[in-house]
Amino acid sequence: MASEPRLGSTRLVAVDGPGGAGKSTLAAELARECDAPVVPTDSFASWDNTLNWWPRLESQVLEPLGRGALARYQRYDWDRRALAEWHEIAPGGVVVLEGVSSSRVAVRARLSLSIWVDTPRTLRLARGLERDGSSALPLWEQWMADEDNHFATDNTRAHADIIVSGTA
Repeated sequence: MASEPRLGSTRLVAVDGPGGAGKSTLAAELARECDAPVVPTDSFASWDNTLNWWPRLESQVLEPLGRGALARYQRYDWDRRALAEWHEIAPGGVVVLEGVSSSRVAVRARLSLSIWVDTPRTLRLARGLERDGSSALPLWEQWMADEDNHFATDNTRAHADIIVSGTA
């Protein structure tokens, strides 16, 4: 990866886009290629906190990495609806930050690379319901409305370094 570290000695790569776009799949491929850990924003978000979880990511991951210190974050368990095990991320190298709003304005200046995964809404919803079950439709509808508002305000897609299709 040619870009310079912008988060201390760490090259932070964001894989952003709306729910069901294919971000996790792309992030896993990038992580394998770069021998990098993935920090999923789903470890911070929840159905009832779609976007306002950022301060915990900032204090547990971004601030320590920016100081060259070990980051420690507690994963949110969506099934139990509670915080679960702790994960550690060493500073340096590449770290992939994956998920909805991972390249938001609050982190943009610290990103070495920002990738937007572009996928049609109907396909994203179908993927989400396949994973979460048809009973999750009202949750997905609210989630999609929240992320639509966020992306419109944040102008996220326009700030991406790379836009890829998530239809494959």
